[in-house]
Formats: sequence, C-alpha cells, structure tokens
Amino acid sequence: MSHVLVTGANGFVGHALCRALLDAGHTVTGLVRRAGQLEKDVNEWIDVSADFTGVDAAWPVALQVDCVVHLAARVHVMREESADPDAAFRATNVDGALRVAQAARRHGVSRFVFVSSVKALAEGDRGRPLSEDDTPMPQDAYGRSKLAAEQLLSGYGTQSGLDVVIVRPPLVYGPQVRANFLRLMDAIWKGVPLPLASVDARRSLIYVDNLADALMHCAIDPRAAGQCFHVADSASPTVAELARSLAKHLQKTARLLPVPPALLRLAGRLTGRSAQVDRLIGALQLDTARIRTTLGWQPPYSTDEGLAETARWYRSTH
Repeated sequence: MSHVLVTGANGFVGHALCRALLDAGHTVTGLVRRAGQLEKDVNEWIDVSADFTGVDAAWPVALQVDCVVHLAARVHVMREESADPDAAFRATNVDGALRVAQAARRHGVSRFVFVSSVKALAEGDRGRPLSEDDTPMPQDAYGRSKLAAEQLLSGYGTQSGLDVVIVRPPLVYGPQVRANFLRLMDAIWKGVPLPLASVDARRSLIYVDNLADALMHCAIDPRAAGQCFHVADSASPTVAELARSLAKHLQKTARLLPVPPALLRLAGRLTGRSAQVDRLIGALQLDTARIRTTLGWQPPYSTDEGLAETARWYRSTH
C-alpha cells in the first residue's frame, strides 16, 4: 500500500479521492489551509502560506509519502475581480504547483500527479475528440495557467527525476457540485424553460468518483509514469440529453425549447456572453484511449449512475 499526499483534500474532488484511496487501503495525508474539513482517517497537514511559499520548510519531518496528487488550484471564476487575471492564476496554479513539486522531490517523493484541465488544451473539440497530443490553444487565464503548469512541471520532472503525471478532466459533476452544473439543476427543479432542445453538440464530462478512481490509478500504477491522460465518462451526452436525464432523476420535467443554436450564439454576442454560450452549446469530446490502453482503466460508474447519485444528493437538500 502507498502513502499519498493530497493537496486540496477538503475540496469537491479531494474528498472523493481521499475516500477512494482509504477504501483501497492506502494511507492519506491532506494538505489544506483550514482544519477540520477532511474525511475521517485522513491525516491533516495545515499550511496557510500563500501559494505554498512555505511548504518546503513546513514539511513535517516524519512525513514520508510515495506520491503527491496536486488538486489545490485557483479555479475558473465566473466574475473575475483581479486586475491581472493571468498573474493571479499563475501565482497559484503555476508557481504554487512548482513549489509543491520541488518540496516533494526534496523530501523523497517519487511521483507527482498534477490535476490539470481540458481547458489547458481547448474550449472546443475541432470536429473530433481531442487527444493528449493535440496542439494546445487555451482561451482564458485559467486554461493558460494550467498549460503553463503542465509544461513547467514536465520540465522539472525531466531535470530532477520526479515522475510527473498529468491528468486533464473535463467538467466534473457529482454530489456537492457547484457552478454551472448546479445552476442547471436549479433551473430544472424550478421548471424554468431552457432553450436547449436543438443543441446536439456532445460534451465529455466525468463523475467525481470516476475521476477519483482514475487519479488513484495514476498515483499508484507504475505504467502511468511520465504520462499525460485525458479522463472522462464513457458517455458524452448533448446538453439536451443531460438535462432530460437530470430531470428524470430529479423527478421533474425538463422544459426544453427548440431554439436554433445560431440564435443562441447571436444572443451571446449581443449580450457579451459569447464565451458562456459557446461552452454551453459547443462540442467538446475527449479521446480517452490512452488511459484505457495504458492503465486498463474504465470508469467504474456509468454517466446515468453518476447523474442519479448527483440528483439524489440535490433532492436531499431541497
């Protein structure tokens, strides 16, 4: 069994990953900024330094881990308040990640799993599922920071001997989900008409427990060494299919209106929300053949099972 250090262990994905690791018999330490928010049986390490500036000096003397899974990040924000978004994202997602990797290497860690994002690659799939080798074209400060971190960490790994594994998930959903996915469930729950019936573009997504399982494989499987992996559920539903499936599990009726995508794009341009509309109605599918063939990984849960569990959680809060 391995000892895995998880940064951001108190977050949405962090909780799921820690549960998966513990259930598999591994020892887990969570590196967090606030006390008392971890899964039971996860060892707690608190570091309040900004962007991990103090992580090396604060590394506990007795802490010996085999792998670090770096989840902590400045995430994509809907209302950016920073005067320089690229600098703000870089400080945490690039510089902070490198500090954790350097500290890990100096303290004997052999593998570093960096949880990136499909946004490091693109916002759309260019007419076919995106592979890990496609030319990156990030469109926002968050995506640019994730790509820069991938490149910097890979270079550091080559130079230092640290085994760096990169994982790029698409949209992650599950119990406790927030942001746009939660807004979609809110709208369905309230019976709000949604102009999605004619949107036929497919988008990859991943259930949080599927992502946790993939990250666990990347943390402990020797075959993952030095790889970059795309991970996603087996299904890539359209937004309309997603809404109908969620409605079924929420025990509601999805009120979907047949508005042509061209009109939605026009509305996006007129309201200054083209990027948001494109993310809603544009195609974004990932090619996950590499992780399936290299590690033999398959998502343990179907998309329908993941949506059912997400809806069950939502119903319990309403």
